[in-house]
Amino acid sequence: MLDMIGVGPFITLPLILAAMAGPQAMLGWMLGALIALCDGLVWAELGAAIPEAGGSYAFLRAIYPGKTGRFLAFLFIFQLTFSAPLSVASGCIGFGQYATYLWPRLAGHATVHMLHLGVYTAGVAAGPATAVAIAAVVIAVFLLYRGLTHLRVIAATMWCAVMALMLWILVTGALHGHLHQASTFPAGAFTLTPAFFTGLGSAMLIATYDYWGYYNITFLGGEVKDAARTVPRAILISIALVATLYLAMNISVIAVLPWQSLIGAATTSSLDARRAVISRFMETAYGADFGPALGKLAAVLVMITAFASVFSLLLGYSRIPYAAARDGNYFRIFGRLHKGGFPNVSLLVLGAAAIVFCFFSLADVIAALVVLRILVQFLMQHIGVVYLRRSQPEMRRPFRIWLYPLPPTVAILGFTYILVERPNFQRELILAATLIVAGLFTYAIRERIVRSQPRQHDGWPG
Repeated sequence: MLDMIGVGPFITLPLILAAMAGPQAMLGWMLGALIALCDGLVWAELGAAIPEAGGSYAFLRAIYPGKTGRFLAFLFIFQLTFSAPLSVASGCIGFGQYATYLWPRLAGHATVHMLHLGVYTAGVAAGPATAVAIAAVVIAVFLLYRGLTHLRVIAATMWCAVMALMLWILVTGALHGHLHQASTFPAGAFTLTPAFFTGLGSAMLIATYDYWGYYNITFLGGEVKDAARTVPRAILISIALVATLYLAMNISVIAVLPWQSLIGAATTSSLDARRAVISRFMETAYGADFGPALGKLAAVLVMITAFASVFSLLLGYSRIPYAAARDGNYFRIFGRLHKGGFPNVSLLVLGAAAIVFCFFSLADVIAALVVLRILVQFLMQHIGVVYLRRSQPEMRRPFRIWLYPLPPTVAILGFTYILVERPNFQRELILAATLIVAGLFTYAIRERIVRSQPRQHDGWPG
């Protein structure tokens, strides 16, 4: 649940509401939960049948035979070198947004430039809030470099902060909210126009980002006790509980904070609400006497959650390229260990990439992350679980997908809808295609070098 929640739901509600221009965007949350459940069933079957460290890396090697599996596993790690820093950057951008609520001067003086890819553009911003986001990356890397890898205190702090904040939001919504406000829809909200379907796709993309994380237990599959039972239960129970929490939390927020203020004209008030929606929610609920102080407390809790998630992501993701390099299927330099016993090269590379991505907007970072993961990881597994049923019917499967083959089919259709039913969807697809082609050429060159030096089986010479 902690892997799923992170900072996402505290920073993305304005993006979801803006996608469909009203609270009908909650439909995106509901459909996102359905896709997460169908996808979770795929992870549950694979995680129970192949309980090995590495999750998708191990699955792809097991599903697809020979060179195909080796290449797809390499491609997964290759895209992870980009998508993992995108995930880290999204948490850091959220950290910076809530910092502007505590110190309003950080919100100003940002310089925005537009990068052009044909007719498609992406905004690149540099300002005080960007510097705060970058500082969060640097501090997390510094702490990990100091060997502070024992997560007991950090996990406990994060758990307390997240659960206290979510409980506080639900209680505040129940005491100070007006349910009719959350169900006041704009005219034509459910008219099935092209704008409705593209908006729904955008809302589902953001919801997908917020739900992801239920599968992280599979990356530790080799260390999970009784993985055949524990992995499916952890995945499916987490999805059900988090989906319920998300829906209740978002209804609570827009029952107090008018949704119009989150998608209206770019006034100072609306911009503040979008950057730190939970803080503005508390400020509105508790009025002028207590609201500002409680809004700051909420901002602190969100920032604790954001930083803890960034720390945990860098800790976990830095081990995956390292493991692949040690397995001989990624660049050998990523297999290096610091004298402190951690993969320092992998950590530094992911941290440096995350710093670069902190300059982009939250919406662009999330879109790029979700599209990359869908194309170069999730769809390969959905197709793979069907292929594995046919190619290895005798494989031991302690957990079998309910109503098979309906869930993987629904997940494939849902993720495909998210990929193509959005404004300017071609931008992220071009990015993903470029990355796939680059991965293909990199793999081919690397394999040729490895074959020419038979004594070195783990990457580049030297």
